[in-house]
Amino acid sequence: MLGWILVLNMRDEISLGITKANIKKSNASIIFLKNFIRIPTAVFGSIFVFCTFFSAIFAAWIVPYDPNVMDYNFLLSGMSYEHWLGTDQMGRDTLSRLIYGSRIALIVSFGAIILSVLIGVPLGLISVHFRGPIDNILMRIMDALVVFPSLVIAIGLSVAIGSSLTTVVLAIGIANVPWMARIVRSQGLIVREQDFIKAAQAGGFSNFRIIFVHILPNSIAPIIVQSTLAMGYAVLTEAGLGFIGIGVQPPTPTWGNMIQQAFPLLEKQPLLSIVPGVMVFALVLSFNFIGDALRDLLDPRLKGVIY
Repeated sequence: MLGWILVLNMRDEISLGITKANIKKSNASIIFLKNFIRIPTAVFGSIFVFCTFFSAIFAAWIVPYDPNVMDYNFLLSGMSYEHWLGTDQMGRDTLSRLIYGSRIALIVSFGAIILSVLIGVPLGLISVHFRGPIDNILMRIMDALVVFPSLVIAIGLSVAIGSSLTTVVLAIGIANVPWMARIVRSQGLIVREQDFIKAAQAGGFSNFRIIFVHILPNSIAPIIVQSTLAMGYAVLTEAGLGFIGIGVQPPTPTWGNMIQQAFPLLEKQPLLSIVPGVMVFALVLSFNFIGDALRDLLDPRLKGVIY
C-alpha cells in the first residue's frame, strides 16, 4: 500500500513539474513577443513581409489584370485609374506584374534558405562532433565554396541546365551552405564543451542522439538569425540575376527582369524601374530588420541590456 502511495506521489510531482515547465515556456514566449513588438524596425519588417506574403499567395484574386496580357491602347501609360502604377512598353499592367513578381522573390528566398539549412546544418553538426580529419576536410570544402559567389554558380548552372527558377534556387542555396555550416560549427563547438554533452558521452549515448537531440536544439537561435538575414541576400541576388538575364526568364515577371526591361526607358518612364527597385530594397531591408531583432533578442549576452 505504501509503495502505491509513493508511486502516485511521484507521478503527481512529475505532472506538476511538466505543468510548471510548460507554463515557463509559455511565459517565455509571451515575453519574447512583447520584446519583439517593442522594436519599431522589427514591427515594420514583419508587417511588410506579411503583406508581401499575402499578396503573393492571393495574387490571382488581387491583381487587376493578367500580368502577361498586352494592351496596345496603353503603351507606357503613366499612373491612372485603369492602371494604378502605369504600364510597360508592351502595355502590361505594372502593378499586376509587381505582385506576381513577389511570388518569385519569396519562392527563391525560402527555397534557397531551406536548401542551405538542409545541407549546411548537418555538415556543421558532423564537423563539430567528430572533429579531427573529418572536420578539416569538411571545412576546407566549405572554404573552397566560399570562393565562388552565387553569381558564378548561377552562370555555371545556367550553362549546364539552363536558366530557370530551379537554377536560381540552387545557386543561392549552394552559395549559402558554407556560411550556414560555419555558423552551426562555431555554435556547436561552444555547446560541445558543456557538461551535459560530456555526461551524454559518458552515458554511452549514440552519436546520432548527441548531435540531433543535444547539440542541434542548442544551436537553433543562430540558425534562425542567419536564415532570416540570408533571405534578404537571396531576394537581392535573385533580382541581380534577373537583371543580367540569367534568372527566371520572361514572360514570367520578376522584380529583376522588370528592372532590366525598363532600364532603357529610365528617362522616359522612370516609374517602371523605380517601383520594382523600391520593392527589392524594402523586402531586403525588412528581412534585415527582423534578423537584427532576432539576433538581439536571442543572444543571451544582450538580454536585459538593449531592450
